[in-house]
Amino acid sequence: MNIEGKAAIITGGGTGVGRATVLRLAEAGCDVLVNYSRSQEAAEEVAALATTKGVNAAAFRADVSDDSDCRAMVEEAGRLFGRLDILVNNAGTTRFIPHDDLEAVTEEDWDNILGVNLRGAFQCTRAARTLLCGDGGGEVVMTSSVAGLIGTGTSIPYCASKAGLNNLTITLARVLGPDVRVNAVAPGFIDGSWLRDSLGEQYETIKGIVASRSPLGRVSTPKDVAEAIFALISGPDLITGHVVPVEAGVLIGSA
Repeated sequence: MNIEGKAAIITGGGTGVGRATVLRLAEAGCDVLVNYSRSQEAAEEVAALATTKGVNAAAFRADVSDDSDCRAMVEEAGRLFGRLDILVNNAGTTRFIPHDDLEAVTEEDWDNILGVNLRGAFQCTRAARTLLCGDGGGEVVMTSSVAGLIGTGTSIPYCASKAGLNNLTITLARVLGPDVRVNAVAPGFIDGSWLRDSLGEQYETIKGIVASRSPLGRVSTPKDVAEAIFALISGPDLITGHVVPVEAGVLIGSA
């Protein structure tokens, strides 16, 4: 897809991968609605930065786990831009829980993590379906995780939510084709504030261990993941229903 003159929604667009994706799409001439749930100041800041690139951009608060919020967000994108061509389901949440501590996992954890990471992606895509199918078709990209491929990550509910998101990518690709392509990126360790704040003093140590297991000798950055998302959107139109790891080769291991 040539995205110049197109319009996009990026959920969780105020920080990290979402922020980097907003700016990458704006650089290519795409109008962007920057969704946020809590990070209003960050979302408004990145929307303002996007407008400096000559596109229309705005921040919009919506909790993607709430279906009515998803529908209101899509309605706002249609009102602002008159179209919707791209949806990046990037909003995500987790809670750090050791995998062997089964009793620490609560019903609230399951409801919250699956509600945002999995149900939210479904609800946003469902709400956007009509607009995405118009004017030549559209693109959906999910921000998944290697946690959904290999079952290691911040918590068991998080891993399960990302595995479900990978499956959702495939099923929605079948349902929405041929008008809409649906793919996912699956980052590994992302060098950024989210993991830094969560891991604290262990951050650099864990980052180094992960990098040492990679054939490329490093970990991903938000910009790396944003470039992968951009490549799926702007690249060949025959790619759909695929989950693309963006983890510097950690999944295959170093020699």
